[in-house]
Amino acid sequence: MTDQPTPPVSSTPVLWSAGEAAAATNGRATTNWATTGVAIDNRTVQPGDLFVALRGPNHDGHDFVAAALRAGAAAAIVTHRPADIDAQAPLLIVEDTFSALQDLGRVGRLRARARIIAVTGSVGKTGTKEGLRHVLAAQNSTYASAGNLNNQWGVPLSLARLPADVGYGVFELGMNHAGEIGPLARQVQPDIAIITTIEAVHLEFFASLEAIADAKAEIFSGMEASGIAILNRDTPHFGRLVAAARTQGLQRIWSFGSHARADAQLIDCEMKPTGSRVKAVVKGHQLQYCLPLPGRHWVLNSLAVLLAAHAAGADLEKAAQTLVDLPPVKGRGTRRRIAGANGVFTVIDESYNASPVAVAAALQVLGGIDPDPVSGSGPAGRRVVVLGDMLELGPQAAALHAGLLEPLTAAAPDLVFACGANMKHLFDRLPASWRGHWTPTSAALAPAVAEAARAGDVILVKGSLGSRMSLIVDALLALDTAGKAGPHAL
Repeated sequence: MTDQPTPPVSSTPVLWSAGEAAAATNGRATTNWATTGVAIDNRTVQPGDLFVALRGPNHDGHDFVAAALRAGAAAAIVTHRPADIDAQAPLLIVEDTFSALQDLGRVGRLRARARIIAVTGSVGKTGTKEGLRHVLAAQNSTYASAGNLNNQWGVPLSLARLPADVGYGVFELGMNHAGEIGPLARQVQPDIAIITTIEAVHLEFFASLEAIADAKAEIFSGMEASGIAILNRDTPHFGRLVAAARTQGLQRIWSFGSHARADAQLIDCEMKPTGSRVKAVVKGHQLQYCLPLPGRHWVLNSLAVLLAAHAAGADLEKAAQTLVDLPPVKGRGTRRRIAGANGVFTVIDESYNASPVAVAAALQVLGGIDPDPVSGSGPAGRRVVVLGDMLELGPQAAALHAGLLEPLTAAAPDLVFACGANMKHLFDRLPASWRGHWTPTSAALAPAVAEAARAGDVILVKGSLGSRMSLIVDALLALDTAGKAGPHAL
């Protein structure tokens, strides 16, 4: 038996009352309760959350209801009362918990007064979403989906968490198969939709880049004709995406990029290791602003952010100036200064994901960084590259990994480590003087990378999430003799 949970004491507004949640899901509340959030993982439950006991292929959330209530959940959505739960526990009993989560999301969207922006694309989704969160929050109350909650579970969860009274809502939509984005878009019903770009990602599940473009264009199926589509004008698939938007009845199609006819046109860009100075014209407004994140990909993402902010009614000049303190996204270029036993070095954490275009972008940034000089008679710092497999590339995987030699060479590395069967195709093509070590897994490679780190080094770690490159980042952070590795801008 569990103790009756203490109602949360919080200044956070009520998100769902028992009556509202019951009406939304056609369920039955066992007691009168109110919640301030929604969770589907008992390990992340915050006091006041509504815990949804989902059934998955490996776990049944009903087994964790007691733990969620002990962690402070105000109530739980279940199909039945678990045996280890007190008879008076605050529950919402429904026929199917996943359907209930979707119902909460639908009602959450219907009652929202916010301007809703949805973001998809082969790369740059999360960075663009977080950029929008940052600039819009400076002007009005803003909600954005957390982390990478962009799939069939994450999107309804994010909608269920959407406060009714915020001014802006920003959602990320992801996929790796055709037919996935359409249902998500019809849940989100965006007023504004961004497709960042189309690149060679998820090729294992698509016959061509055109097929990827068609899958991304499913985002338009959730929009009214009055909506605004925002597209990358520089991609060769721009015309195909425009046609897809027109087919859905959209009349307002805006574009961003360096193309002379882009609505948000990049005029000039001064790129430095610490960021960029940008000149652009956005819907006739001449703008100059600074980005603290280096790389041309961030510059292009910023154009999409500003164009969407303008479409949502935000002050464009203020939005541009707000970009000056845009924070990095974890695992997507975050830098850490490590005081190791062999001296101070820097880690660039790009461990969250990887594709050919994303790896090339990260290498370009590394190539613009001069390693720290080392005082005394010690050797100078080095550019060190640590690469893990890029996943879901299908039959072209070996060639695409080997093809990284060109951007890698342009970055002028001093030492290269690699892991994974596909990345060996690249490693075997490297000059002998560059080769550090190759292993089948990131766990096996981590000790070798950690042992090699020395004073002045700049170490880039990049790979797909499934390659678990964060293990290597963790091994490097563990070398910090000061006890903590703080953010650092080179």
